[in-house]
Amino acid sequence: MPASNRPRPGGRPEGTVTRGTTNPNRLRRMDRWIVATHGPALRRSAQPPVAVDLGYGAAPWTAVELLGRVRRARPDIRVVGIEIDQDRVAAARPYEREGLTFRRGGFEIPLPERPQLIRAANVLRQYEEAEVWPVWQRLCARLAPGGLLVEGTCDEIGRRHVWVALGPEGPRTVTFAARLSALDRPSDLAERLPKALIHRNIPGERVYDFLRDFDRAWAAAAPYAPLSARQRWVRTIRTLSEGWPVVDGATRWRQGEVTVRWDALAPGHG
Repeated sequence: MPASNRPRPGGRPEGTVTRGTTNPNRLRRMDRWIVATHGPALRRSAQPPVAVDLGYGAAPWTAVELLGRVRRARPDIRVVGIEIDQDRVAAARPYEREGLTFRRGGFEIPLPERPQLIRAANVLRQYEEAEVWPVWQRLCARLAPGGLLVEGTCDEIGRRHVWVALGPEGPRTVTFAARLSALDRPSDLAERLPKALIHRNIPGERVYDFLRDFDRAWAAAAPYAPLSARQRWVRTIRTLSEGWPVVDGATRWRQGEVTVRWDALAPGHG
């Protein structure tokens, strides 16, 4: 491993303390997507894989839930909750069990092994946009071959969520997920865009054009609303996929999700 990519034993954790807001089941949509899309890679791992819940917050619920969910794909996976605040680590320690541990750290990911999964939810929201790419690069450099970084933002109870999936080579996709019964229009998800995109929701940028077309497709699918919000969403995504590189199918759409290639939404279209 190159020296620049090694965690620094005993060094100061990289990053700053988050607000720490957390609620049970807040990340269920993200976790459900991880298990569905990254499960095959976890199962192919020759060694028991490691998953990291980075910046889990003031309570350990998201790490506890992540263990239960990813073990449906790989029963011997281990989850490590990493927090920069030592008091939060101490408060989480009573929840340790077989396969679940907590330790102090930050973006350096202070583990001897490379994780197959790093989940960083609601961590980069407080950073400047210019800081996002270096953090992404730092975290991706710590991934095992075939590993996945999932970084995104959601509301306090997990009704609306947008995340970016990245491999060791960089960003791959952006996923939009919502509780459809509480969604007035798709562009309501704009407030949950990850830091790399949230300030780019302006005319001339791809993500702005995408959300505009998303709303138009949603409006055109209004006749499906009496059937259900799910039927309307599925019809909306079918229309949207005619002009945008949607990479998933109806199985995921019915979960209230849609995933698009990162390069279609990447900043700097101008």
